[in-house]
Amino acid sequence: MIYENAERGYHAVTFSENPAMLGLPTIHSGYWEPLMAACAETGTVVNLHIGSSGTSPSTTEDAPPDVQGVLFFAYAISAAVDWLYSGVCTRYPELKICLSEGGIGWVAGLLDRLDHMLSYHEMYGTWTDELTPSEVMQRNFWFCAVEDPSSFDQRDRIGAEHILLESDYPHCDSTWPRTQQVIEHEIGHLPADAIRKISWENASVLYRHPVPEAIQRDPEAF
Repeated sequence: MIYENAERGYHAVTFSENPAMLGLPTIHSGYWEPLMAACAETGTVVNLHIGSSGTSPSTTEDAPPDVQGVLFFAYAISAAVDWLYSGVCTRYPELKICLSEGGIGWVAGLLDRLDHMLSYHEMYGTWTDELTPSEVMQRNFWFCAVEDPSSFDQRDRIGAEHILLESDYPHCDSTWPRTQQVIEHEIGHLPADAIRKISWENASVLYRHPVPEAIQRDPEAF
């Protein structure tokens, strides 16, 4: 399927952040190896749609729904760590994983934690890549911001080339119909090159989506 769709011009596939919660084999099982190999070979982006496993993170059964809403990004952290340590990015260095609806506020802290955990390597001993876990994450993962105004100051730590914007329409988290105003507030003060990358260029490169030269020179040209 991946090969056929790639031939037809498809550049991405949507996949659950945790297939085990849907009663399917885990990402550690080896079952999905042919799929990952095909995606890496064809340059097909694996979009891990946070929440697609059918549950929401919470604390207790009687916790109010606000808890689930606030903790929604926690699935992105879990998915990133789970997929990172599954070794798929070590076996397929060209694999591209994009965490849809995951936000970016947690990324810098997780990178710090990954670096810290290297001091425990002799205790766990499962990491075999020549690169560190944080280096692999910065190479193979892309992160999507909805409303993360404080986090763009961490863009260099996250990797400015790996940050995308999304509106999350039509969900309740969506910035619609004020998406343009939100984007202006969040990144309007950043250097021009950062605005260019985050607002459209990163997505264009990742998904191999052509942008007309006139628009590249002047986004207001249309």
